[in-house]
Amino acid sequence: MRESVAEVTLLVAALLAFGDPALPQTQSPQTRIIHVEVVGLHSDKGQVLCALYSSPDGFPKQSEKALARVSSPIAQKQAACEFSAVAPGTYAISVFHDEDSNGKLEGVGASNGARGHLGPPKFEAAAFSFSGGRLELQVVIIYL
Repeated sequence: MRESVAEVTLLVAALLAFGDPALPQTQSPQTRIIHVEVVGLHSDKGQVLCALYSSPDGFPKQSEKALARVSSPIAQKQAACEFSAVAPGTYAISVFHDEDSNGKLEGVGASNGARGHLGPPKFEAAAFSFSGGRLELQVVIIYL
């Protein structure tokens, strides 16, 4: 009898510590990450600015309307932006290279490789679904 009580106690402790794999787990903000690798940069000068949009409003030029903004230094002609605690939904990302750190955008990019025709890309062309976890994206910078 003592052995079975000890076994049950250990099982309960393990379930409390690690959770029951049969039960759905709530994702913590640390597991809801969109990581963006920015490639195709012409130099290591300046910085890369990334913006995460949840709607077409302001995409891609009005970063003040973005859900989140991140700047990143450049090393070896690459940069990375990371958005954390992102709720599941539909998003689009715009990326700009400000080579001279003067506010002028020398290079641009968007998620899904979206490009505009006679103007900036549309939100719908750059949109992707995010269901949680960690999503790895790559955006290639195109110079104007």
